[in-house]
Amino acid sequence: MKRNKQIEPLTKAEEEVMQAIWKLERCIVRDIIDTLGDPDIPHSTISSVVRILEKKGFVDHKAYGKTYEYFPIISKEAYAQQGVKSLVEKYFSGSPKQLVSFLVQKEDIDLKELNDLLKAAGRDNKE
Repeated sequence: MKRNKQIEPLTKAEEEVMQAIWKLERCIVRDIIDTLGDPDIPHSTISSVVRILEKKGFVDHKAYGKTYEYFPIISKEAYAQQGVKSLVEKYFSGSPKQLVSFLVQKEDIDLKELNDLLKAAGRDNKE
């Protein structure tokens, strides 16, 4: 039986850079720095983080001479799905129902939003 490969969690810095790469879709390091909005971040720092992301299997690159164009190979949705699954397993005994109950109790989601989610889930299951 084939198991799905676990997606490795990212550090805060890696996730910040990955968010920029997901937004840009294809980019060079300078594009990432511009997207992050802090021109004082050293090029070498972002380049090191991108190489770590490449080793972790999140991005790949295409070389144009000495310039590397990076692109995501793990989608934002796949990473989010893994993160939510991990959250549910760690803090809610593997029960999505407990997560929703928690959100409703903490007033992070109101009943209208919950009803909209249930309707959308019903449509997705029918398709």
